[in-house]
Amino acid sequence: MSFSISRRRFAGTVAAALSGSLLGPGPFRSVARASLSRGEPENFIQLNSNENPYGPSPGALEAFARSSRVAGRYPDASEEEVRDAIARHHRVTPKQVVLGCGSSDILRMVDSAFLGPGKTVIAAEPTFEAVLLHARVTRAEAVKVPLTSDFRHDLPRMASACDARTGLVYVCNPNNPTGTIVSGEELEKFLAAVPRALPVVVDEAYHHFVESPGYRTAIDLLGRYPQAIVARTFSKIYGMAGMRLGYAIASEANAELLGSRAAWNNVNAAGLAIALASLADPDLVARQRKRLNDTRRWLSTELERDGRRTIPSETNFLMIDVGADVISVIRAFRERGILVGRKFPTLSNWLRVSIGKREEMTAFLAALREIVPVRAAA
Repeated sequence: MSFSISRRRFAGTVAAALSGSLLGPGPFRSVARASLSRGEPENFIQLNSNENPYGPSPGALEAFARSSRVAGRYPDASEEEVRDAIARHHRVTPKQVVLGCGSSDILRMVDSAFLGPGKTVIAAEPTFEAVLLHARVTRAEAVKVPLTSDFRHDLPRMASACDARTGLVYVCNPNNPTGTIVSGEELEKFLAAVPRALPVVVDEAYHHFVESPGYRTAIDLLGRYPQAIVARTFSKIYGMAGMRLGYAIASEANAELLGSRAAWNNVNAAGLAIALASLADPDLVARQRKRLNDTRRWLSTELERDGRRTIPSETNFLMIDVGADVISVIRAFRERGILVGRKFPTLSNWLRVSIGKREEMTAFLAALREIVPVRAAA
């Protein structure tokens, strides 16, 4: 089972919850790019999947156009070139790099390599669900550890939950859906506390948005803690969600193990070309981070001015307390041509909104003030 199927299942769950609603007229209908009656995502303001609304850089799009010349050939040589480029970027060896069809494919490989009947996977609750969904296929069991009162991973409790049955630990840092982080010091203490042979996958899909000085990538810790496996993606800061390219950085032994679980040619020539161009652009990450983080800060300031409660975020999304179950709020946004995040059962009053372009967030804020007046959110 691929996570692309699982994402559609999530979308289907939300759609079922919203079924029966009619897309009637509203003050924000004109913001949508076309009629909403067809219900196609491209006709909505899409603030629901933590994508980068700006997409790939101009140089990356030029590389994408050139990739059509090799569309009829298998991408073996390009795979090797991208692995080498990623290895140079992170100062590791190419043998430590594993490519995947998005980082969710990397998480599937991890589960396949380390889980099975009688094994458990330990993860925060809530967190990104891919590891837990893939674990079901292996017939492993999930051990979910609630977040702390400030919505962060409870790493001491997660370490205490490890036992002889534990096959894998999953740490999403920054965490989806809360946008919170664990510090480099906290992560290193955690890696020192768990059994040395226990694989710990650290999902850093949102790494590039973090500005906290206490944060640290787990790649820096691989030398001392070779059980760490770091998952990265080109979907977020690089604006390549539709191209499906992710990778793992791990010890050579773990990388070889993950690679043995990979599908043959699990990436495509176009995505590889865009990735190479993106890695070669020295200003791309800083440029994308600034424009999205600046918009998030603007939105946070406006929400604070309203007196609304939010979870401080280090990502390109934000959680907002709407004061009641989010399902009706999600429906109301959809009726106005705006897609927002799904419900997370353990945070049922919290609405996750992805950071879009400034004009999109202006429309979102105006709709929020109409749907959930400040007094109702307080």
